[in-house]
Amino acid sequence: MPDVPSPPDLSTLPEAETAPRSRWKPQLVWLVPLVAALIGGWLAVKSILEQGPVIDIVFKSAEGLEAGKTKVKYKDVDIGLVTAVTLSQDLRQVVATAELVKDFQPHLVEDTRFWLVKPRISGGSVSGLGTVLSGSYIGVGVGKSGGAQKTFTALEEPPIVQLDTPGREFVLRSTDLGSLAMGSPVFFRRLQVGQVVGYQLDENGRGMSMQIFVNAPYDRFVTENTRFWNASGVDIKLGASGIEVDTQSLASLLLGGVAFETPEESTALPAAAPDTRFELFASRTQAMRNPERDVLTMLLFFEESLRGLEVGAPVDFQGITLGEVSAIRVELDPASQRIVMPVEMNLYPQRLRLRSKAKDQPPLSDEARKRFLDDMVAKGLRAQLRSGNLLTGQLYIGLDVFPQASAARIDWASTPPQLPTTVGTLGELQASLQRVANKLEKLPLEQIGADLRQTLQTTSRLLYRLDTQVAPELVATLGEARKAVDTAQGMMAADEPLQQDTREAIRELGRTAKSLRALSDYLERHPEALLWGKKKETER
Repeated sequence: MPDVPSPPDLSTLPEAETAPRSRWKPQLVWLVPLVAALIGGWLAVKSILEQGPVIDIVFKSAEGLEAGKTKVKYKDVDIGLVTAVTLSQDLRQVVATAELVKDFQPHLVEDTRFWLVKPRISGGSVSGLGTVLSGSYIGVGVGKSGGAQKTFTALEEPPIVQLDTPGREFVLRSTDLGSLAMGSPVFFRRLQVGQVVGYQLDENGRGMSMQIFVNAPYDRFVTENTRFWNASGVDIKLGASGIEVDTQSLASLLLGGVAFETPEESTALPAAAPDTRFELFASRTQAMRNPERDVLTMLLFFEESLRGLEVGAPVDFQGITLGEVSAIRVELDPASQRIVMPVEMNLYPQRLRLRSKAKDQPPLSDEARKRFLDDMVAKGLRAQLRSGNLLTGQLYIGLDVFPQASAARIDWASTPPQLPTTVGTLGELQASLQRVANKLEKLPLEQIGADLRQTLQTTSRLLYRLDTQVAPELVATLGEARKAVDTAQGMMAADEPLQQDTREAIRELGRTAKSLRALSDYLERHPEALLWGKKKETER
């Protein structure tokens, strides 16, 4: 049996002593969650401090928008991301919520603009082709106002000109838009210097207001006296020197365009202020026409048709334009119960100066002007409708002196004053044709026709007699005449006795003539021989 070990002697062991227990003793295991909490807190604070502004952009539809993918870019630099796309409360619009970088916070002002960049094809250009592969994104145009804002309404079309583009914007007034559109070019001396950036219809619907932007430094050429005109299409002018064709560029043919120019006498004026309003003329001729400050309106009444006469037609005196037609109306004359068509014309008295040695001739006073016109009318001054173009039938008003015109005077009592008129050139032609027609109508055409018919019948009978009776006798007579001629030719032959006798008779006549000549010479020398006869030789 094995030996069992004896138990240890516990008395030899040291006695344990109890030490006081502390409240908290750090352990290494607790450092890990502490450090994690500190890092998490720091990240949370950093995230809060670095979080950019969150804005809402209102679109008409969600086309091209996708939460988590559609980016917000400024000058092709990513500045944000669309985080949510929701419907508005009235379900009519789409609200895109975007989170932007913190540095963009100061630029979220009232006039900051947002729009969706996607492929677009317009008449003037193709834009947004880069988004075919990368996808649509939201473009930003930084505003300049001071009021902060977080909700914006997106533009339907990208802006033509960015707000930070140097230059000035002006307003053009016109009766209609014509062929102009967004992005239509603006030309200065055939150089494109700007674009049409907007247009809208007036509240009363009677006109259009167009906004144009002229880039710097060309905007300094726009003064308060600058003239703008519609440069769309081709301007064809038919003049005495031939056909003149004028166009700004090929782009203006397709898109339309606006051109401007400043008269030479106005180039020293200061540049026009932004948003200055100008009138848009239809052509350069109308735009560069000097405005007339002194206008005399007069009234005309014509008996003939006014077809071809239009407002703006020139009024000239011997080829010099003195005014233009300002209005054509249709009225009922209560006195005669007839429909009349009064024509109003604007005369420019400053274009008609009296002959004077003075260089700086003062303008005519109203009384002097009336006396001058009364004197001219007394001498036969009349207004007349004339044809300006036979192909188009356009008419104009010509002022000329007709000494044979019946007496008339200007009715200064009417408003406006009424100037006497005379029948126009076309009216005179029509009157002449009418007189010829009246004379032809008075001719006894039936009697003339009957007489002509009888004459033709008589002539027919005469020709028949000539053919049946006279012609055979004439043939016989011609035959006898031919025989007589042959006989005469035979008698005149050289070897015929008649021919010899004729020659002998001619010689005798020659000798007789010589004798008569000698006798006349002798009588001229001795006229007494007629009484006493010829003397003998011894008596001479």
